Amino acid sequence: MPPSPGRSGGSQPGRRNRRRRRRLRTVDETSAGGLVIDSAHELAAIIGRLDRRGRLLWSLPKGHIEPGETPEQTAVREVTEETGIIGRVVTAIGTIDYWFVAGNRRIHKTVHHFLMDAVGGELSDEDVEVTEVAWVPLGELDEVLAYADERRLVRRALSLRDGGDHGGAGLAGSERLGARPTRGSGTEQT
Repeated sequence: MPPSPGRSGGSQPGRRNRRRRRRLRTVDETSAGGLVIDSAHELAAIIGRLDRRGRLLWSLPKGHIEPGETPEQTAVREVTEETGIIGRVVTAIGTIDYWFVAGNRRIHKTVHHFLMDAVGGELSDEDVEVTEVAWVPLGELDEVLAYADERRLVRRALSLRDGGDHGGAGLAGSERLGARPTRGSGTEQT
């Protein structure tokens, strides 16, 4: 007797017993941003965003490259939009690329990062995509930044800065002072 369709577990001709996988469209996105430093106070401006679980994750400011913009122009614009601080590009410090899924898209994101000197502006969290902004002592970025890729870039940037003519204070890579970001919407710095 042939198996009956339904509960017996028999397969019907033309059907697959696998789950149907949804097909994701792959999209490439390119962004730019960076590490903007107030050299006079040895601080960096960073941003905090809430993740899906409601945790505040600190990162470097960055955003999409607009048509006609160079990565350097985007980095300056995005740092200003997300932190309120106006930066001047000193040098490229590296590129990070990663994959993630959003909706029905598989996104390959490439982010160009630059070391920048803060030349003006006031710390501000007016950008709707940013939950908080903060000035953080350079020696504490390694423990405050949420993403390992960005921590590596910052260590490289500080090494470049300290080895160049930028008057760095000789930061030790293992220096951990335990302080947290200084939050605020003005220029107060500690």
